[in-house]
Amino acid sequence: MPGSKTKVGLGVAVRRATRADVKTIVDLVIALARFERLEPPDLDAKSRLVGDIFARKLANVFVARVGKKLVGYALYFYTYSSFLARPTLYLEDIFVRGESRRGGVGKALFMRCVKEANRQGCGRMEWAVLTWNRKAMSFYEGLGAKRLEGQYVYRLDGESLRHSDRIP
Repeated sequence: MPGSKTKVGLGVAVRRATRADVKTIVDLVIALARFERLEPPDLDAKSRLVGDIFARKLANVFVARVGKKLVGYALYFYTYSSFLARPTLYLEDIFVRGESRRGGVGKALFMRCVKEANRQGCGRMEWAVLTWNRKAMSFYEGLGAKRLEGQYVYRLDGESLRHSDRIP
């Protein structure tokens, strides 16, 4: 339900993001890029991100608040499993600012996504973890998640994607 809130533990509240949260969401995405040692979004990417969330509705965002401050977010979208004949909630990002970690914020965001996956009739929920992020792996496995074996993630991007006509 749009606007519904989930309160968890020590003053953590999770809710669906609104346009009023745009600046904080972009700041959190930049903080995640720094944490992951990646290039943050440029001005055009920031604009597309906001449009894709709020105008085109290609992605969804939950935000977590502690007190009056937004300290984390989860960005997700849906894919589809032909074998299950059900949607899959794909968790693209989940991030909590460093000073707010270990306070239940990440778990609250994650569990809100689980609740949403169930509400939407999803057959599964999936996400990727960087191979060096042992804390994240431990966190997810502690919640009952299993790391998939026998699969590799592939990506076609940048020049390869734009110039697919050159693929032999």
